[in-house]
Amino acid sequence: MDNTVPSRTQELIYEMTVGEVMTGQVVTVEPDTSMNDLREVMRSNRISGAPVICDDRLVGIISLEDFINWLAAGSRDATVADRMTQNVTTIYEDEPLVRLVSRLDQCGYGRLPVLQRDDDRLVGVVTKGDIIDGLMRKLEIGYQEEEIRRFRASHVFDDIIADQTTLMLRYDVVGNDFRQAGSGATRLKKALGRLGTAPQVLRRIAIIAYEAEMNIVIYTEGGQLQAKVEAGRITIEANDHGPGIADVQQAMTPGYSTAAEWVRELGFGAGMGLHNIKGCADEMSLDSAVGEGTRLTATIALPGKAE
Repeated sequence: MDNTVPSRTQELIYEMTVGEVMTGQVVTVEPDTSMNDLREVMRSNRISGAPVICDDRLVGIISLEDFINWLAAGSRDATVADRMTQNVTTIYEDEPLVRLVSRLDQCGYGRLPVLQRDDDRLVGVVTKGDIIDGLMRKLEIGYQEEEIRRFRASHVFDDIIADQTTLMLRYDVVGNDFRQAGSGATRLKKALGRLGTAPQVLRRIAIIAYEAEMNIVIYTEGGQLQAKVEAGRITIEANDHGPGIADVQQAMTPGYSTAAEWVRELGFGAGMGLHNIKGCADEMSLDSAVGEGTRLTATIALPGKAE
């Protein structure tokens, strides 16, 4: 296992959604807005770009760079539609921050328009600064809530009289359901947090469970994510219904992926999931049979407990 323990910030990147950090009040312009009028819009609102909206739909984005290029070309009469970028990279408000960070890194942009999944309506804009601000707010609120929850439930196993106590938590995962993807991992992490699991362990569990769940969503028709909690360890197990992995060793190679192109366009399937799981687990095993399915097991030893 990699001895680097994920920070609380890294954990929140997996847990929080884009909608929690985005800016909802967005200054927009229309395609027929003149470039001269755009100058005043950007100046008065102190912005370096704006989404372009037509009939409540995002049709492009105009940036300060586009404006400067227009000036350099001679400032001829032109509209925003003449100078805007039409193929806009976007993200949905219900997507996790980890996907936003990945997409910003891939495209090299400083901001992305945020859409509502049901109707593709523009609901906000998110920047790298929004991510930082949102994480800081969540860290402040989460610290107080975490202390209260841990006080309430941290002795649940100590209060049960038995030679051995085991708690099983199971979450069903639906294949190709990207809207609910990651919800099982989030619920598991919250449940274990309320049982008093140490924060550094929770962070590792959050990453393991999220990556395992996403693999089920991306590559299979569905399966289950479950956690077995014992006095000395927590074991995360992910089982799916196929199609199985032909070469397990190759699948463990960082960056190797068989995800479909449309899945990659959504920001998934980068081929780092199993690598991230291995880095967070004390023990990991991956068993698969083509046409039958795959079972992933990852174990984390609890600090101060015998394994």
